Amino acid sequence: MKNLFLFSFMLVCNWAYSQAITTYSVSELKDIPYYQGAGYDSANHKLNLVLPRGVKNPPLLIWIGGGAWSYVNRNMEMDIGRKFAQKGIAVASVGHRLSPATWKDSSLNKGIRHPEHSIDIARAVKYLYANASKYGYSLNKIFVSGYSSGGHLAALIAMDNQYLKNEGLSKNIFKGVIPIAGAYDVLHYYQVLAKSNGSSFADNHIGSVFGPTIQDFEKGSPTSYIDSLSTPMLLISETNTFKYADLFETRLREKEYNKLEVLHIHRLKHGELWKELSYSPHSIYREVIEDFIKRNSGIVPSPTQ
Repeated sequence: MKNLFLFSFMLVCNWAYSQAITTYSVSELKDIPYYQGAGYDSANHKLNLVLPRGVKNPPLLIWIGGGAWSYVNRNMEMDIGRKFAQKGIAVASVGHRLSPATWKDSSLNKGIRHPEHSIDIARAVKYLYANASKYGYSLNKIFVSGYSSGGHLAALIAMDNQYLKNEGLSKNIFKGVIPIAGAYDVLHYYQVLAKSNGSSFADNHIGSVFGPTIQDFEKGSPTSYIDSLSTPMLLISETNTFKYADLFETRLREKEYNKLEVLHIHRLKHGELWKELSYSPHSIYREVIEDFIKRNSGIVPSPTQ
């Protein structure tokens, strides 16, 4: 496992490396339906693609936006998609059906519960896997990542194999998983919310997304599937989500999982890191992600090679 000191060294190396590589122009394809079967949601069963021009078989980053599982908008994630595509990485910004969020807005009173979000992500992965040659990215260099609730879903889809298995795929198609600023143990997340906002708020929020019982929480928690994790992971947190990532990291360390890289960014808050990744012309944190993808794709050598 790598610690923050190694990451500090890597950030300097990444910056120097990034200055030397080509910046690509990109093409964008929006509102691609990835599923049109029973229960089709015309607003959310869609994805956007950002593709680097002139790159043969680039890696694909499947990106799941944040929004508390309830107000995720794939179109708001296009800036970060463009930033990675300009560095030679294809990006799919994936939508999924949404949960109620009356705790935020009384009009958000309809929606789905876990595991429907993960079922949608698996459907999107199936579409992207089947259409690699059509869009020109590599079938063998697929990564999954996301921010906040999207970070949780990225970790879950890479750890609980049932969703991809139901689509005729395996989680082993992923070369890496990059959960960013998420919560990975739902009971722990519930307890934190109950302490800070009251049990009624926590019941409403977590219950609307996962169900009301501890068993529901466990089924939706990546921490419940640590024994099945085999994918290299880059785990990133910021000030507000450090407690959740720290618990996840501790559980992984207890299992002596040796494909883990961790970056805790204590100078930025939750929204600030998302803005940094999305809008900053030169983000050292985005470069860490880029480096992880390219090392695990064999595009640049690993420091151990």
